[in-house]
Amino acid sequence: MVIADDWSIVFYTTKSGRNPVQEFLDTLDAKTNSRFIWSIRELHRRNVHARKPLVKHIEEKLRELREESMGNIHRIIYVFFTGRKIILLHGFQKKSRQTPRREIDIASSRLKDFIDRQGGEND
Repeated sequence: MVIADDWSIVFYTTKSGRNPVQEFLDTLDAKTNSRFIWSIRELHRRNVHARKPLVKHIEEKLRELREESMGNIHRIIYVFFTGRKIILLHGFQKKSRQTPRREIDIASSRLKDFIDRQGGEND
């Protein structure tokens, strides 16, 4: 497996300066938060080579970083972006078998905002 060191993790930030993924992580218990930090590091290390069970493709360019802890299922939706960036867009607790459309729409909206403000395009 080829691992590229020059990838970067970028937390989506709103125009007003909010960081929704960090806010999501801050709501988690310490164990789940630690597991997600490890998962984010693994995603950074493996980038496009990451596979299940760590990550899963959702639709179009959206993918989810997967974590389960203490019977709860949590996800962070992300994309690969121009310049070898991994943009973390949206975090949530998953309560149904499929990723809810609402959560996908939030991530898609944030991606559009990110592109409008930063330029570039998702890979």
